[in-house]
This record gives sequence, C-alpha cells and structure tokens, in this order.
Amino acid sequence: QETLTESGGGLVQPGDSLVLSCVLSHRTVNTYAMAWFRQAPGKEREFLAAIGLNAGGTYVSPSARGRFTITLNDGKDAAYLRVNSLKPEDTAVYFCASGSAVSATAEHYDSWGRGTQVTVPS
Repeated sequence: QETLTESGGGLVQPGDSLVLSCVLSHRTVNTYAMAWFRQAPGKEREFLAAIGLNAGGTYVSPSARGRFTITLNDGKDAAYLRVNSLKPEDTAVYFCASGSAVSATAEHYDSWGRGTQVTVPS
C-alpha cells in the first residue's frame, strides 16, 4: 500500500497564504486520485479538493472554491494545496489521501497521511 507524507503546515498569520505538500510513495493499480481533507477540533473531517492523477481534472468543494487550489507535480506523485487569505477558522489538521477516483467522500480513499497542523491565530 502506498504511503502519503504531508508537509508545509505551521503557524501562519491571518491573511497569509500557505502551500501544503503531499508526497505519494508510489502508485498502485488503483491509485487514480489524490485529495485534501481537514479536521478542526471537535468537528468532522471535511473534504476540500481532489485531483485526478491521469488527466489532472480537479474537484473543489463549493465551500473551498476561491481560496483553495489543488495542483499536481509533473511526476504525478505529489499534490499541493494552496490556501489564500487564511482565516482563524482554517485552523485544522490537513490530511492528504489517495484513492481510485476523484471524490468528495472520504470512504473512497484507501490511503491517508498522518496530517499536518495549520494554525491561524485570531
């Protein structure tokens, strides 16, 4: 099973931008998409964006459109999430996942990273 490693989190100021990275160790025959989710304290895991590893098609959650952008590297083994105009409510652990299709549903992803903490003070 592939492994995913997130990086790029930290303490950021309101209004700043941030790019999170997720490196995929290797693709399996069923690895066709990568996605970003987040989970804030006391809240359920929330889908943000997903990208297909073949054609690069993306799907961004309606709540994330406008500030969140997902991209893929040329090698198609790393996905990035850019977040603009950070707000205190963006404070959460951000998780990367891989699966067989671009989907907003967590159950469609087979592998998950350990997450990276993003903290935006109020």
